[in-house]
Amino acid sequence: MFKTRLLSGIVLVAVALALIITGGNVLLAGLTSVSLIGVFELYRVFQIEKTLVGAVGYIAVVVYYADLLWKFIPDSMMFVLGTLIVIMAVYVFSFPKFKADQVFAGFLGVFYVAVMLSCIYQTRELPAGAYIVWLIFLCSWGCDTCAYCVGILIGKHKMSPKLSPKKSVEGAVGGVLGAALLTIIYGFIFKNQMEISTEYIFVLAGISAVGALISMVGDLAASAIKRNYDIKDYGKLIPGHGGILDRFDSVIFTAPIIYYLALHLI
Repeated sequence: MFKTRLLSGIVLVAVALALIITGGNVLLAGLTSVSLIGVFELYRVFQIEKTLVGAVGYIAVVVYYADLLWKFIPDSMMFVLGTLIVIMAVYVFSFPKFKADQVFAGFLGVFYVAVMLSCIYQTRELPAGAYIVWLIFLCSWGCDTCAYCVGILIGKHKMSPKLSPKKSVEGAVGGVLGAALLTIIYGFIFKNQMEISTEYIFVLAGISAVGALISMVGDLAASAIKRNYDIKDYGKLIPGHGGILDRFDSVIFTAPIIYYLALHLI
């Protein structure tokens, strides 16, 4: 099991490296695919993955990513309202085929998975985005790794005993501090490429600390849904890790935080 998890983790990192380093349309296409799989996994929890509500969600994901490339939607709110109206129309005209929670899940999936993950692409497109984008993974996967190590060593106080009994307060603190430290090291290594001053490296560390904190919310949110619906993993796509939502649960929340903080602070 450990070897399988390790090997699939290495492959996952390699694919992420290839997509993000390449950037542009390749990254956009990759994120579109990842988002569609993630939305499918979420819809499967609510048993709408092969229904008309699900189809509307998949189409909305494709339209959203296409708009990131071609900019044909004048106002982002039009997309939000349009998606909601179409999904509610399906709900109304097929009543009582779908339950309210299934309809809400159809709308949620588009934004919880696809829109939030798209911030990886949007961060990559920023000035110096080729370097800033890695903060998303430093403060999500980095936080997760550091939190695990600190929790194993000195974790005593449960952070969320009912939802995730293995996570500790000490681990959470270690994860946030670890993400900030990793960012400081990363900042000094790529300081010249990012064209930032030493002071800004510590701004980046602060951004990563916030991102790391929010990444825990993403992790726990995905766990809460699994607990509510009594499932172990969202999928089996990544051996040893589960599905897209199992591996990217923290990244989903971290990506928009890093994007908007970087957009306004750097």
